[in-house]
Order: sequence, then structure tokens, then C-alpha cells
Amino acid sequence: MENLGYYNGKIGLIEEMTVPMTDRGLFFGDGVYDATCAVNHTLFALEDHMNRFTNSLAGVRIKPTQTREELTALLCELVKKVDSDCVMVYWQMTRGSYLRGHAFPPEEIKPNLLVFITPFQMGPFDRTLRLITREDTRYYHCNIKTLNLLPNVLAAQATKEAGCDEVVFHRGDRVTEGCHSNIMMISGGALCTPPADELILPGITRKHLMQTAEQLGMPVREAPFTVEELMQADEVLVTSNGSLCSRVTHIDGKPVGGRAGEMLRRLQLAYGKRFNAETGGKVYDEE
Repeated sequence: MENLGYYNGKIGLIEEMTVPMTDRGLFFGDGVYDATCAVNHTLFALEDHMNRFTNSLAGVRIKPTQTREELTALLCELVKKVDSDCVMVYWQMTRGSYLRGHAFPPEEIKPNLLVFITPFQMGPFDRTLRLITREDTRYYHCNIKTLNLLPNVLAAQATKEAGCDEVVFHRGDRVTEGCHSNIMMISGGALCTPPADELILPGITRKHLMQTAEQLGMPVREAPFTVEELMQADEVLVTSNGSLCSRVTHIDGKPVGGRAGEMLRRLQLAYGKRFNAETGGKVYDEE
């Protein structure tokens, strides 16, 4: 099977699957999701992703019918049904299906679980990105990975129309994150990231890069920083499952970074080694 869709126990090709019109995810985005990649049928950092998914469920008061162990086993089983050696695994849970009404449906209404698995091409570490900035007008629950992504969609379209790759959200002067990634920088010999508060999603790649930097003896600073500080940083990084740990060359058309290449490369290679060790694959060049 080249791709797979799953909805409440039903399995098939994604293009053949259907979802009921009363699913609250369609009305309100009333649900949460998570995603990771899998290499050789091994899901990367699954424990970390399940921790975040569990926290997101608690944040919106959705009570799953499956246990964490049952959901983990299901994802591991489903990923073996797709033929590709490298896939993206996405799963979401909504509050359930019920006639439209803003308040929660009756307690007997059970959550809906959706999963899809598609072939995925891991990007190279040595690619570079161009960014634009946008005022962050989203809600104050960015730490919960909800389905409410319209502001991110609009920012992604603005980025595409500008011929760039990602956006830098900021609230006033403070940098928050990208529309589907975390924003980090290298400054003064330290790896710097905004704090994991309600203004950013606690990215798994972000977490692993912080751990990797500490293992390499690199200082890590978790504190707010401004757009101006980002523009003056030695390196600017976009981090996510898809972007990995990619270097930024321009923001709003102005050149940035390029002054800590050796430090960045050490970090990238160490992360690649960690990824390969966990998945048993050779996705990233460790040389």
C-alpha cells in the first residue's frame, strides 16, 4: 500500500476514506493532532510525540477511549502496512461527531481518531531558507497542537507569494515561531530559543537540538529574543520534522547569519547521528 488512511477502525487508501459531516473537527477544528516520520517502519521520537499529544488532549479536555499504549501500538501497526521506507505519520483526535453546537456534546459521544500515512522525502541539512516576518495574531494556546490553523495557513500563503519558505511570527518585538516550525538562533556562541510557554509549540526537533547542543558542550539559552536580535544573530535556524535544522540566509529580503557555520554543522551532524541511531536507517550523512 503506497499510502494509508484510518478512521475509527476503518482502513483504506487516503483518497477512498470518508469522514462524517458531523465530526466536530469540521465545524470547529475541535481536536488536536501530532505527526512524526518513520524510517524502516520505525517511528522517530514516538515517546516525545505521544507526550505532546497527551498534553494537547488534556489542554482541550478531550478524553480518549484508547489508552496511550493502545494508540502507540496502533500507530506502530499501521506504519508497517505502507510500502515506502520513509513516511510521514499524522494522527488527530476530535471531540466526536454530533449536531453542530458550540458547547461539548453529551459525555456518551466518543472522540474520533484519524490517521494518515504518506511517503515522505527527508530534506538535506545543507539547504538554506528565506523567511518573511508577520505579526503573530493567533490565540494564546499555541502550546496546544490544535486543528485551528487558519492564521498559519494565511501566513504560509503569504510566504509562498513572497517566494520564500517560512514566516517568522512575532508579538510586538518578541519572536515566537514559524507557521509550521520553531525559530532558533546561534548568538554569542549559544543556541538560543524562545521559551516553551503558551506562545509557541514545544517542537520535538527543538527539544532534541537543545539536548544535542548540551551534549556537544554548546551553551543553550531559553529566553525571549527580538526580531532585531534575530536579524543580528550569527545564524538563524528553522527547526521541524520537515525543515530539520535548516539555515536561514534572508529575512524580509535582508541577508542574515552566516557567521557560525562550523558550530551549526557540528549540531546538524550530531542530530543526524541521533536520528539514524533511533531509526536504524542512514537518512542523514554523518560524515
